Amino acid sequence: MKDAFGAPQSLLVLGGTSAIGLATARRLIARRARTVWLAGRPSPALAEAADSLRALGADVRVVPFDALDPESHAERLGKVFTEGDIDLVLLAFGVPGDQARDESDPLAAVRVAQTNYTGAVSAGLVCAQALQAQGHGSLVVLSSVAGERARRADFVYGSSKAGLDAFTQGLGDALYGTGVHVMVVRPGSVRARASARASARAKASGAEGPVSEGPVSEGSASEGPVEAALATTPEAVATAIELGLRRRSETVWVPGALRVVMTAVRHMPRPLFRRLPM
Repeated sequence: MKDAFGAPQSLLVLGGTSAIGLATARRLIARRARTVWLAGRPSPALAEAADSLRALGADVRVVPFDALDPESHAERLGKVFTEGDIDLVLLAFGVPGDQARDESDPLAAVRVAQTNYTGAVSAGLVCAQALQAQGHGSLVVLSSVAGERARRADFVYGSSKAGLDAFTQGLGDALYGTGVHVMVVRPGSVRARASARASARAKASGAEGPVSEGPVSEGSASEGPVEAALATTPEAVATAIELGLRRRSETVWVPGALRVVMTAVRHMPRPLFRRLPM
């Protein structure tokens, strides 16, 4: 259960090697969170992430999770909730894809969509049902500013995030009044992701088998001047998540100025939008 100040005591991170997921976990551990579940494909990186959080004093457990295997979600994620209540579920997995490759390889594009959207729908619903059954908790979903309007530079990735964003909003409405809080987070470009994106692309190319989780797909696969100017960090996103939890916000933009920028972008005439260096 949350403490007297509303801070989560237990959390489940879907995408256990996500930079934002780990930054959020570190921040909440500093705020007295004691139990952390990291869900992801077994790997040295996942084990290293778990050890890094244990070093901070948390009871860290690992659960196998594959976004591309939705048939396994109910069993594997359900097991986590049988071990005790979860105050916060952070859905932080995804892949950025590679726009040029995805356009020429439909199966690669489908992989991006299945990971970022259908995998998230499955895991999100499983966790939402469990949170509803326990009668409390928050489900935080990492969307992206890229989902606000499809761009030529990354419309495969952006469309997957647009679907996830719409799903999360609807799920929040469905759970309103049940005691479960749903929050969608829309980060802009995240500076720490460059190396992770390269890794994800390598995996998506088949070098390391199917991509199911790992690098969180915050930000966009292609950065223009606007994204660069409003780039953020995993730590800044974690700070915004914690503040959003305290306020029980439904939508969080990181940085906050993106809300204004994207409102203008969303209503921009299409012929003009095509000419922007985005």
